[in-house]
Order: sequence, then structure tokens, then C-alpha cells
Amino acid sequence: MGGLPAENTSSALVLQRSQPNQGSAVTTPSLDTKPKKKICCACPDTKKLRDECIVEHGQDACTKWIDAHLKCLRAEGFNV
Repeated sequence: MGGLPAENTSSALVLQRSQPNQGSAVTTPSLDTKPKKKICCACPDTKKLRDECIVEHGQDACTKWIDAHLKCLRAEGFNV
């Protein structure tokens, strides 16, 4: 009888080990959708134009550059 519980325990361990692997396979694709850069480093060209325009003319006059920067950030994978 001592051999039977050991076999049941090992098969239970195998099932427990296989279940976390299935869960990690589900979370792996979400890592691929993350942006590859920090938001502060993404789209430096549009960021510079946007910032200069806001400093010189104010936010209301710069919607063209603000929208261009947001479009660039979305293309980089950010949810803004």
C-alpha cells in the first residue's frame, strides 16, 4: 500500500506542473504587444515640434502637432 500513494502524488505533481505552463502560454502573447520603448523616448521628432509649438503659441494653436504626436505614439504601441 505504501507504493500506491507515492504514484498518485507523482501524477498529481505532473498535472500541477502542466497547468501553470498552459497559463504562461496564454500570457506570452501579451508581452509581444507591449511598446518596445519608453513613452518619453518614443517619437522624438513629433515631440520636439509639439513642445516648441506649445511654448511659442500655446496649446490651443498646436492641435496639428499634438495630434501628430499622439498618432505616432499609437503607432509605437502606446494606448494614449
